[in-house]
Amino acid sequence: MEQRPNRVPGQPPNEEEYQRPAKITRRGVLAVVALVVVTFVAAQSCQQSQIRVSKERAIATARPEAGFVPERTQVRLVRQGLNAHPFWAVSLSVPASSGDGYAHLTTVRVDANTGKVESVNREE
Repeated sequence: MEQRPNRVPGQPPNEEEYQRPAKITRRGVLAVVALVVVTFVAAQSCQQSQIRVSKERAIATARPEAGFVPERTQVRLVRQGLNAHPFWAVSLSVPASSGDGYAHLTTVRVDANTGKVESVNREE
C-alpha cells in the first residue's frame, strides 16, 4: 500500500502530488450526449402525461357537444396509448322514462393536457 506524503499546512505541494487533468475522450463525449438526450426525452414524456385541465373544465367543454341538457354527468380520467396520454371521458345522459336505459347518451373525450375535444360518441 502506497503512503501519501504528509503535507504541512501553508507549504506548497510537491510536484508528485499534482494530478494530471482527465483527458476528454470520444467515449466520454458520447456518454454526455446520450445523457442529455435521455434527460430531454424523459422530460418531454413526463410533460405529456401531466393533467392541466380540471375535471370541471372538461365537463364545461363537453356539455355543448351533447346537444341536450343532461340530467346526469359522469367523469373518468383515462390514459390511452403507449405513452398513457391522459383524457377526460365525460358521459352526459338523460335516463329513459321507462327507467331502462337512456333517452339520450353522449360520451365526450377531452384531452387532459390541452382541453381539446378529441371525440364525441352520441347514442340515441
